[in-house]
Amino acid sequence: MNKFNNGVVYVKKISPETILEDYSWLIDKAKLNDNFEKDITTFLKVNISWDRYYPGCSSAPWQIEGVADKLLKLGYKNLIAAHNGTVVVDPERGRIENKHKAVEDKYNIPHVLVDSPETEAVAYQPKSRLLVLDKIFPDGIMIPKVFYGSNVIHLPTMKTHVFTTMTGALKNAFGGLLNQNRHWTHSDIHETLVDLLKIQHDIHDNIFAISDGAFSGDGPGPRAMRINEKNIIVGGYDQVAVDAVVSKLMGFDPLKIKKLKIAEEFSLGVANPKNIKIVGEDISKINWNYSSNENTFASKGQKFIYWGPLKPLEKILLRSKISPWAFFASDLYHNKYWLRFIGKKRIKKAMKTRWGKFFQKY
Repeated sequence: MNKFNNGVVYVKKISPETILEDYSWLIDKAKLNDNFEKDITTFLKVNISWDRYYPGCSSAPWQIEGVADKLLKLGYKNLIAAHNGTVVVDPERGRIENKHKAVEDKYNIPHVLVDSPETEAVAYQPKSRLLVLDKIFPDGIMIPKVFYGSNVIHLPTMKTHVFTTMTGALKNAFGGLLNQNRHWTHSDIHETLVDLLKIQHDIHDNIFAISDGAFSGDGPGPRAMRINEKNIIVGGYDQVAVDAVVSKLMGFDPLKIKKLKIAEEFSLGVANPKNIKIVGEDISKINWNYSSNENTFASKGQKFIYWGPLKPLEKILLRSKISPWAFFASDLYHNKYWLRFIGKKRIKKAMKTRWGKFFQKY
């Protein structure tokens, strides 16, 4: 068993007043300074699930600051913030609205859009059998060249997801490793995430993740969620174990979440809570009772295409010249309707909390 699947997870309660110390504590406990090479690039893989600011949806600015502040003090000079867009998310707008740019500028951290045409991609040569990606992309699985031989620290938030029950460390690699056609994999999303974890183990020198639950989202995530303050971070080298612990906090059985169950079967990490060692806070009695089966009007339509009666039309609807209709529909629903009539009220309420006031200081 290596550090990628060692079943050790670090847990720390956090507050706006102590956030830098909290991240520092976790990084020290994990002995990251002993495992991450300083002479190679360390990517801070930022998550932007929405290019509008919505609490708990995308990486928080204090996540980037907490990690960057500590690593710079430890002597890590080659830090790069790795961002990606999607067919419905503008990454540059997202960097600004989520205050990522403010932190990156403060610490002089350059950023790269890893799925941009300007970022060189190379065909990945599988070292073991893949589940689906080589079939979905028969002409080659194109991976950003800059990731080879690097360290990566994933910065997900604790939130639910309409396709994967919860989203976290495993899902955070989805945007960084695959190109703009990554939505082709949604019908096989769990298997895709397991394949991507295999790829990460092959190409990265080291992997770490810190999932932030200052703001956490429940409901039909990753966007149309109810906002909760949970004041906790969870980190580790074992991406499966990190997601398993977060799943357990949410009230889910990790072994019933397909991506985690498959990953453990392939010895890519530990999903069974009984076999995970927790360092830090006692979280044994925590259950947030999150919901795993809610949908929005938009996600219902997507599920009809991926797994329902419209499955035979998937390639025509989402992989042909008419596919922009889906991107337009998502923008219309999330940005023009949901955010305006539902989301803004929730944001306004969240901005009155300690974390909301803290966010506004960036």
